[in-house]
Order: sequence, then structure tokens, then C-alpha cells
Amino acid sequence: MQAAVLEAFGGAVTVQDVAEPDCPRDGVLIEVRACGICRSDHHAWKGVDPDVVLPHVMGHELAGVIVETGPDCHAWRAGARVTAPFILGCGTCGDCREGRATACDHQDVIGFTQWGAFAERVAVPHADFNLVALPDDLSFVAAAGMGCRVTTAWRALTDRADLKPGEWLAIHGAGGFGLSAIRLGVALGAQVVAVDVNPEALALAKAAGANATVNAADLVGRGDVGEAVRAATDGGAHVSIDGLGITATFENSLRSLRKLGRHVQVGMPVGPHATVPLPLLDLVYARQLTLHGMRGLAANRFANLMGLVAGGRFDPGALVTGTCGMADVGGVLGEMDAGTLTGIVVMEG
Repeated sequence: MQAAVLEAFGGAVTVQDVAEPDCPRDGVLIEVRACGICRSDHHAWKGVDPDVVLPHVMGHELAGVIVETGPDCHAWRAGARVTAPFILGCGTCGDCREGRATACDHQDVIGFTQWGAFAERVAVPHADFNLVALPDDLSFVAAAGMGCRVTTAWRALTDRADLKPGEWLAIHGAGGFGLSAIRLGVALGAQVVAVDVNPEALALAKAAGANATVNAADLVGRGDVGEAVRAATDGGAHVSIDGLGITATFENSLRSLRKLGRHVQVGMPVGPHATVPLPLLDLVYARQLTLHGMRGLAANRFANLMGLVAGGRFDPGALVTGTCGMADVGGVLGEMDAGTLTGIVVMEG
């Protein structure tokens, strides 16, 4: 089969003929019809994720069709249209049995601990526990556009932050995740302010339903992002999310919150941003803030999100701003690296 292979961190991603993955005994082999290109793929490409061993095939926002099932897979058959969370739980440990698959100590991570879906086929283990059926009227591109961005945003807003209608939601980073969170926040009845340094990204945020935007680049040397957000939200956001995982956006998110506000850390902090100064006294303590970490959405939590889609309250296809072929994956990651990519690009298989 063909796959987009990474052989040097930060280097070219080339289409090569590689061996087809074996179908796990309790898993499936999926023919990839579409796969989103995500900021987490950029982390893998740059070599900042310790799970990635070269040569490697990235890609974790998959949608496709089952072409083979293992003998211990009982709930699925060939021909089914499916997706899967990028964090695959083992299905048997205490965390998995209690519905916390994203905290599984034995997890597989598509495109990181195992080869991913920038390929013609991808293997998914523990399929009975991890696969999610796709509605017939949801296209593969739209499903891949949901990927980890929409599912992560959904859990961040509904589970970790417990966002309520009428509350102010601040989103720091109006990329793929940020645009997803904006649209979901609007669907949940929140008021949204988007923060970014890219005017084009902020224009997309406005089109996605943001009530207000803040260009952080305009405030360099003459203003405070947190103060600007608090001014736009009549005293501060009830919920603020750092979608980038860098020191500046983390602190900006905290400073955007009103008293008793909730911060959710979605962006993965890497390199020099993995350990940051925490403004404990004047923010966390004085404003009585709550900080939440999170990774992904377990397969058993997809149902409510799919219900939102089925009910016409959220259109994942509206998030996709472009598609590309397998040979173009490296170029999209390069645009992401340069900060020139806006919106969500999906590789079509």
C-alpha cells in the first residue's frame, strides 16, 4: 500500500510503498477515505513527541471503511463506515471499564505510538471498544474534519469546563481546534471571544460565530490580552481555553478569566513550554480559578456529539476549508509551521 512517510524530523514527507499493516486479532483494518491534518501531527513532524520513532506514518483524524476484521472482533463487519478516537483504550483496565479510556495506562495512540492514517489503510486494535459508527449522511471528509479537534473541543466544553448557556467563552488560538470550539460554544448557547495573532484566522472565527475577537499581535508592547478579553466580556470569561499550549497563551487564558473562572488546557505544551511559571497568588488563588487538563474523547462519549450533528445544530463539514492528496501532507505541515495555514485541511484518500 502507499503511505506518506516521515524519515527525518522536520523534513520531507514522501509517498512510498510500504507493507500493509496486520489486522489485530481483536481489531480491524480500515481503508482510509479521509484524514484531517492536525496541530498534533505537526508536533510529531517536528520530533517533539517522544512516542514517534522514525520512519513513521502520521495521521490520526481518520474516517473510512472496514475491510478486514480479526477473529476476536465481534461487533463490526467489513463494509462499515467508521471513525475512531486517536487515543485507543485497552477496554479492560479499570480506567476503561469506568469510562475513562483517555487515561488508560495501556493506550495506543494512532499516528504516534503506532503508524497512522496518512496511508491507504490503518489498523485499529480493540475495535469493539474503540470504533465509532459514522452516519450514512456524514461524508468522510466532514467526519475527518471533526477529528480530534471537534471531539476534543466537545469534551473540553461539556465535560471539563461544564459550559453553561449565556456564559462567556474565550478561545486562545483560532486554528482548527479553536474554530471547532467556537462553533460548538455557539451551539451550546455561549457567547464567544476569539484570540489570535492572524487577522485571517480571526475573520474565520467571526464567521464561525464569535461575538468578539482580540488580535494579540496588536497589543504587543502596548496592552494586555487578558485585560482586552475582560473588557470584551464585561469582567472576564467564565471559561477560557488555551488551544496552542505555549507559555503566552496559557497565561493569557488565565488572565482572561473572571473570578471563579475555569481554564482548560487543550494545547499540548512541548519543549520550553512544558514547564511554565504559574501566577498562583494574583490569579489562581485571588480569583479562585479552576484549572483542567485534558486529552481527547473516548469512543463511548461520541454519541451526544453525533446527536448534535444529526439534529442540525453543528455542521462539521463547515469547518473544512480545503482538501489535499497524500503527496501534499508535508506541504500543509510546512504551512502550519510557518503560521500561514488557516482553517482545516483534510487529506482525501
